[in-house]
Amino acid sequence: MDKSLMQQISLVTLGVADPARAKRFYAEGFGWAPVFEMDDLAFYQMNGLVFGIWDKAQLAEDMLRPAAAPGSIALAHNVASREAVDAAISRLLAAGATLLRAADAPPHGGYRGYVADPDGHAWEIAWNPAWAIEESGAITFAL
Repeated sequence: MDKSLMQQISLVTLGVADPARAKRFYAEGFGWAPVFEMDDLAFYQMNGLVFGIWDKAQLAEDMLRPAAAPGSIALAHNVASREAVDAAISRLLAAGATLLRAADAPPHGGYRGYVADPDGHAWEIAWNPAWAIEESGAITFAL
């Protein structure tokens, strides 16, 4: 198999209006610390990929396309219990998130709610009892 076409994601970068505000949000809301940062960007080492925030005007310039509002996409942060969903949502709201959907039990099982970060990027905070979360934070999809 051509390793350049492997099924994987290396980096997810969100364009943000105010990088300092975004760094505070991810530190206070999720408790994340960047592995590298400059005034206009920060990179966070995740479990198998890197998550980045970058000044949205500079990201748009780098892509050679206009900056757009957050679209129809949701990032997910899975936690180990139903109670942890509520606790994470509360912490994120205190850090500046906006509640999109209060936590509830979807028809397919588990428990989830949605918040938007200060730039409007949607985050699902979820607990799925069938999905194993390793100590590293890696998750395994299971039905």
